[in-house]
Amino acid sequence: MRMTGLKTIVLAAGLALAGTGAAAAQEPAAPTAAPAATTAAAPDQAAPVNPLLAEDGAPAMDPTQHIGQPSDGYFGLQPQVTPTGQRAHWMHNWILMPAVTGISLLVLVLIGWVVLRYRRAANETPSRTSHNTVIEIIWTLVPVLILVLIAIPSIGLLQAQYEPAPDNAVTLKAIGNQWFWSYEYPDNGDIQITANMLKEKDQVQAGERYRTDSDGPRLLAADSRVVLPVGVPIRLITTANDVIHSWAVPAFWIKLDAIPGRLNETQFTIEKPGLYFGQCSELCGARHAFMPIAVQAVPQAQFAAWVRAKGGTMPGDASAPSTAPPAQPGADAADQTAAPANSTQPATPNAPGASTSDL
Repeated sequence: MRMTGLKTIVLAAGLALAGTGAAAAQEPAAPTAAPAATTAAAPDQAAPVNPLLAEDGAPAMDPTQHIGQPSDGYFGLQPQVTPTGQRAHWMHNWILMPAVTGISLLVLVLIGWVVLRYRRAANETPSRTSHNTVIEIIWTLVPVLILVLIAIPSIGLLQAQYEPAPDNAVTLKAIGNQWFWSYEYPDNGDIQITANMLKEKDQVQAGERYRTDSDGPRLLAADSRVVLPVGVPIRLITTANDVIHSWAVPAFWIKLDAIPGRLNETQFTIEKPGLYFGQCSELCGARHAFMPIAVQAVPQAQFAAWVRAKGGTMPGDASAPSTAPPAQPGADAADQTAAPANSTQPATPNAPGASTSDL
């Protein structure tokens, strides 16, 4: 019995030691030293893309009420931001409207006078007069004078609308398609833009971009804006790939047809930065009403930055490719900066592999 109890005590002690070692093996070893603090901060989470910056560097710009867009309850033409548009606006307000108002009032007064003066109750015996030389001269000369007064400023306005663009103009080529606009900047390299109408929030799938108030009014907001400089003549060239379209921006006083196989041209100068909207003004098919035009006018420096961000070049850029033809081998007028093809270039001093005898 004494030996059996001793064996039991020894066995219990061995099991206790074994359990302690297993528990120690399961515990992770304590770190001997704290890890060195990292000097580089974790990168911030990328901010969502701003729809107004889709033009690769163009400044964010919100629409302005009553400027460059139609407004509910607003009476009159849109404020004009081009010299031709301001001239046309003046002619509308101070020549056409007074002439139309005066003629309408005159005709209304004459009709009322005839109704009252020559009614049956006041003229039991009607007059049998058939001719009146004075009246006939008046109703012939007065309309002629009115037309001459309207024609003089009209001819000058038409001439201004079709005046050729100067040499320093920025060329914008607008191409009509069924049913969207595409644009090219021939003077600034290979810059191409495709502009489609932005749909409403309830018309797109989850995650797709939709129109917001910052993009523009309904049916006029485009997913890509045309960027043009302020204070520089713009040469507008229009054409089409399928049917006849019309590029129209009311604030510029511009409406130019885009005809397949033909290039139409006009010019204008934007005087104020801002966001201006237009749309196709020629019946071109089922989705004619869904071809908006959005033009973002910015200062010249910002336009140059946008062009370079788009991968284009500005006239006078040092990086612009030379338009001179390449010099032919053996030509007398070879470029002085280029060595002849059969010449031996001297080794660069201190270059690897160059010996003193080569210098």
